Amino acid sequence: MPPQHEFAVETALREALANAIVHGNHHDPSKKVRVRCGCDAVHGLWIAVRDEGAGFDPAVLESPVLGENLASDHGRGLLLIRTYMDEVRLEDRGREIFMRKSGSTSR
Repeated sequence: MPPQHEFAVETALREALANAIVHGNHHDPSKKVRVRCGCDAVHGLWIAVRDEGAGFDPAVLESPVLGENLASDHGRGLLLIRTYMDEVRLEDRGREIFMRKSGSTSR
């Protein structure tokens, strides 16, 4: 993984973990957040973060950069993740996020 991707990957992981703890598990210390990751020369780095929450419908998320959402103090985590990572998938009703960063230096 090129060193210039460190900030992007660290930011995406931090946001995914915060979303899992705050929005998924609602700060419940009895619930776990699971992280899996891997890296290879062909696909780059991948990280999956899973919470034990009830899930949500990703299709109804409002854009954090439109209208009154601009003044909100939350809601930008997924936008940052999608901006910094090359592939992002929300799975199992949003209980798991899969993120991948290519090993190339193009982004």
